[in-house]
Amino acid sequence: MNDTSQLRLLPWRSAEGKPCYLSTGDPNSRLSRLADEMEEEQIECGNVVLEGAQEVLADQVAGEVAVRFALTQAVLSLREVLLVAHSRGQRIPDAGDL
Repeated sequence: MNDTSQLRLLPWRSAEGKPCYLSTGDPNSRLSRLADEMEEEQIECGNVVLEGAQEVLADQVAGEVAVRFALTQAVLSLREVLLVAHSRGQRIPDAGDL
């Protein structure tokens, strides 16, 4: 993080669907490590969903239900991976800070 006073966007949402943030300058804190692990799981799940969606799209006889399910899962995964990307982008130091 550029500044220890910045908040880290976490890879999950509150029960109300609002973003969650962590205020710590310690990337090795317990919650920071948990967030890192969850980000990796979300990325891996995105890869699995992508493979499944590609299989459905390649199946010429896949029905509407299968296509809609694959698309729904792809949208959910994309939302999570974009949240991870946004969070990680916020933690990249400015060129002037290097």
